[in-house]
Amino acid sequence: MATNDAQADSAPKPEESANAPQQFEDGFSLKTILGALFIALFMLPGGMYLGLVAGQGVGDAAEWVTIVLFAEVARRSYQPLKKQEIYLLFYMAASLTTVINADRGLAGGPFSNLIWNAYFVQSPQAAPFAHQIPHWAVPMATSPAVSARMLWHPDWLYPILLLIVGEFLGRLSWMGMGYALFRMTSDVEKLPFPYAPVAASGATALSEAGTESWRWGIFSTGSVIGLLFGFVYIAIPVVTGTLFGKSFEIFPIPFADYTVKMQTIAPAAIVGFSFSLGNVLLGMVLPFEIVAGAMVASVIGMIVMNPILYHMKLLPNYRFGSDAIMAKISTDMDFWLSVGIGINLAIAILGIGLVVKTLASSRRTKAESKFTLSPPPAGRGDVPIWIALGAWIFATTVLILLSKYLVPGFPLWILLFFGFLWSPINSYISARMIGLSGRGISFPYIKEASIVASGYQRVDVWYAPIPLPDHGAMAQRFREVELTGTKFTSIFKAEMLMLILLLPASFLFWSFFWNGNALPSAQFPYAQRFWPLQAQTAAVLQQINLPHDGGSNWFAAAIKPLYIVGGTVSGLLIYGLFALLKLPMLSFYGFAGGLGLFPANTIPQFIGAWFGKKHLAKKYGQENWARYAPVLLAGFSCGTGLMSMFSISLALIAKAVAKLPY
Repeated sequence: MATNDAQADSAPKPEESANAPQQFEDGFSLKTILGALFIALFMLPGGMYLGLVAGQGVGDAAEWVTIVLFAEVARRSYQPLKKQEIYLLFYMAASLTTVINADRGLAGGPFSNLIWNAYFVQSPQAAPFAHQIPHWAVPMATSPAVSARMLWHPDWLYPILLLIVGEFLGRLSWMGMGYALFRMTSDVEKLPFPYAPVAASGATALSEAGTESWRWGIFSTGSVIGLLFGFVYIAIPVVTGTLFGKSFEIFPIPFADYTVKMQTIAPAAIVGFSFSLGNVLLGMVLPFEIVAGAMVASVIGMIVMNPILYHMKLLPNYRFGSDAIMAKISTDMDFWLSVGIGINLAIAILGIGLVVKTLASSRRTKAESKFTLSPPPAGRGDVPIWIALGAWIFATTVLILLSKYLVPGFPLWILLFFGFLWSPINSYISARMIGLSGRGISFPYIKEASIVASGYQRVDVWYAPIPLPDHGAMAQRFREVELTGTKFTSIFKAEMLMLILLLPASFLFWSFFWNGNALPSAQFPYAQRFWPLQAQTAAVLQQINLPHDGGSNWFAAAIKPLYIVGGTVSGLLIYGLFALLKLPMLSFYGFAGGLGLFPANTIPQFIGAWFGKKHLAKKYGQENWARYAPVLLAGFSCGTGLMSMFSISLALIAKAVAKLPY
């Protein structure tokens, strides 16, 4: 990085105002089509493997590598990429390589969900009700489609058709409702969306990759660090797992677990430490208040409170000898699940209160109380609002009819309530909260509570495509697109292109990968460690509406109304305390979200946040460091991703050769 003497020359220049008038241009071109093809063919399989090994995708690596490669080729061809093309490459790389379920480490497109269902239907956790899991969700455990790991088997026909329909309708739904929410919250109510300018400026800054700018120097430094760390943390386990059938880990993946060693001193305390350098760098990027709040909450909850709760006999399911995963399951079911529901309810109450307060305040101002939908800016690529709402209504209607067809015994009124009342109201509240504070809201277990209250007593309802999405975050996505000067029609076309590319690529890569590898296994440390935990949680949830013949319902026992009320009251009191002490509200949201996190991850994140704030920010200047840190993390992610994809490619080649008959 730059020294103090050279800081004046290398420091970033002030950015243009995020609200400056934009010249909107189409970013969808042959270059972006080729970029999407490159991501689908080369980045997607790397993300699959990396997710199973380390629980993370190649999102940042995919974004940077694709943009650097295409920008360099375009520059040498004397056809440099436009800012809008760069943003669209960024957008598609982030979308195509996203980790669909971070807790399970599942990347590689929508077919990863079918792989999970295939694992779950065979798992011991699902054994009591596996015969009830519908064939349109996953073939029976005895089918060759599952036992022989053949995704192309005819028994997968119905699950695949349902998946394709769901992917298409899901995109149609979020684009329609998300656009309508954007028009209301951004164009009409003029909400600030505080995080949208940050995301937009970060995306457009990628255009400087490959030049002699300060960003390129920091990015290169991060890439070298990432390459070295990726060799130790990812490449060695992947290569040794391929060659010897068992991974050799220099640094434990996902973290070093000291829970058992500490049980005599602090029973039920979940103690560990992640040696992933990515956690440290992530802490440097995230707001310090959020990281500090999350760390304090996780340490208080998992390390300090758990032994106290154990001695108070409030953790009856905890057993000595339990590692961090098993201890987390038991303590969550005994105490923290209900308290967490209460905390989330408190955040939801605060969010609704903020929305009501803001609306009431706006009505007192004549300029803001006039809610008229004025014509959109010329050239932005807007569509008539009735088309957007019509697309959402069509997608929601089809999902309701499909759910009713697949689960005929489930009450239709609940489906209608979810699709046409709860989802749009919740999405609007969430969009306003994001527009005002950068954070949405969630109402935990609304689906689970409704299913139990309905009296429906079969497992198939958990696999039905019930329309219950929260589209609030999509309003900010459209705001980011607007700030980059990219036409909205570019995003619509990109989404359709990604759907066309993603479905066959995901099918082909998962078919090849799953057929050659048992999942989970010792070759995939993250999946081997966390999939049983996720299967246990899924099994508990999917049994809450089943008749139990006098037996105990673990989830019903875990949902303790008194603890939920206590969590709600505690959340509101903590918010009041933060307000009374005039502490940053970001610290409160970090604290509320950190109660359910592993201290093994939050502690190194705090170390990174503290080191960045106390040392690096002073050395380079607060504003400069705020710009340096994301680029350094992106370079690190790129280097780690490159090393990961190199080792993964060797592993995939080895698996392919192992299948050959000679």
